[in-house]
Amino acid sequence: MTESTPKISRASSPEPKDLQALLREPATAPWWRRRTLWVALVLLLAAGGGYYYWQQNQQRNAAPSYVTEPASKGDLTLTVTANGTLQPTRSVNIGSELSGTVLRVLVDVNDRIKRGQVLVELDTAKLNDQVLRSKAALASAQAQLAQAAATVKESQASLARLEEVARLSGGKVPSKTELDSAQAAHERAIAAEASARANVDSARASLATDETNRSKASIRSPTDGVVLTRSVDPGNAVAASLQAVTLFTVAEDLRQMRLQVNVDEADVGRVKVGQPASFTVSAFPSRRFPAKITRVAFGSTITDNVVTYQTLLDVKNDDLSLRPGMTATATITAVELKDVLLVPNTALRFTPQNGANGATGAKQGSNIMSTVLPRLPRSGARKTATGGAARQVWVLQDGAPVAVNVTPGISDGRMTEITGGDLTEGMAVITDQRAGAASKP
Repeated sequence: MTESTPKISRASSPEPKDLQALLREPATAPWWRRRTLWVALVLLLAAGGGYYYWQQNQQRNAAPSYVTEPASKGDLTLTVTANGTLQPTRSVNIGSELSGTVLRVLVDVNDRIKRGQVLVELDTAKLNDQVLRSKAALASAQAQLAQAAATVKESQASLARLEEVARLSGGKVPSKTELDSAQAAHERAIAAEASARANVDSARASLATDETNRSKASIRSPTDGVVLTRSVDPGNAVAASLQAVTLFTVAEDLRQMRLQVNVDEADVGRVKVGQPASFTVSAFPSRRFPAKITRVAFGSTITDNVVTYQTLLDVKNDDLSLRPGMTATATITAVELKDVLLVPNTALRFTPQNGANGATGAKQGSNIMSTVLPRLPRSGARKTATGGAARQVWVLQDGAPVAVNVTPGISDGRMTEITGGDLTEGMAVITDQRAGAASKP
């Protein structure tokens, strides 16, 4: 008897979607399709926008405050700053006119020297030999002159004797040829004497030149002063040339110095001869030295496309604290005004934020977009602040700003002179505006 094994059929497992359908459970929706999240986001934006609009409205409704400063009289100084270097009033570069070897150096840096004092001595051995040769040449020329003079006397005597014989013989003897020959010999003797005399003069001049050159072997100072630099030592060879090497630099008088500065082209129109100035140097940063302008150059100097004008200032240096070559920063007093009406520069730039008359509560817009995106400033206010010689400032009267026409003068960068207009001393000019507080002086 055969037992049959029951066959069990296995159905395929259902898909997940079919399973959810069988269980009747809905699938989870993506986050961007959730309605609750979008509602919350809209409510949050609405709340934030409403708060921002309320805050801006509160600020607009709050009474603005103004920072003021009284228009007052005072002094105004306009200065020009320039950099430069200190130099001696007069300095001399001393070199050598001769070529030779340095035998001795008699002075050093910082030594005070007198006019004519010997600074350097060159070896004079060759120069002495040249002087001796010139003396010998002069003696030879003088001997030749004496010989020529004797020849003149001899030819003159011979000519006179022949002329006397001709007179006594009635012209029979000597012959005319002999007389002419004697006359020519005499004239040649006179010419030879003149040539010999010229040779003597030339030899004498050569001797004088050689003696002068020998004297120049002792290099002397051409002026009183102080030795600033020395660039020679014993044993150095000195070569004379068209561009002589500087052996010493001598300053004539360091108690009176000169400051050379370069004034920018934008400032040179305000700089004049005679204006006072002061300057500082790095060696004495807390000390200001007085100076006075003595020259403003008409010719310009261009360096890296920057145009400047060389300006010279006289400086007294009685205590010798200043030294040549020091870098200085000069402050030139270009304009100095006394007891003039002044206002801060910020007052000329100020314009009320809430309209031309300063009234509060002006309309800025009626919705959130007009608050978030405020309108651009009106071009008229900008032109008022920058255009023309006539300007206006705002003064505080009864808590509100009122425009006052003024004519500004010069400015030092912080205060401006008022030369005309309706502004008077003591008026409270507005320099700034703030919201929601009392006005501050």
